[in-house]
Amino acid sequence: MECSQAVTKYIRISPRKARLAAGLIRGLPVSEALSQLEFSPLRGSRLLKKTLISAIANAEMQLDIAKEKMIVMTVKIDCGPVLKRSKPKNRGGQHPILKRTSHFTVVVGR
Repeated sequence: MECSQAVTKYIRISPRKARLAAGLIRGLPVSEALSQLEFSPLRGSRLLKKTLISAIANAEMQLDIAKEKMIVMTVKIDCGPVLKRSKPKNRGGQHPILKRTSHFTVVVGR
């Protein structure tokens, strides 16, 4: 089983929102996955598309697989570091704001 992967780290989107876009393309042929991400209104799909294109290019260069024969084997969205900010609240208090980041891993193969 030949496969190639691409990893994008420290993307400023929460993993929960990015996983919605990842669910759209899991197990699809590459051409269909690209069109799903192209026309999806989700912000995560725009970011995930770049990683998918990179994984396709890696497979074409390293394994010499035609784009038409590739499928998206796995899409993994992991949590990255969290930027911690705070918002002022009443009577001198503060409310935490968590700005989450994600790591994308896309594996394509035959």
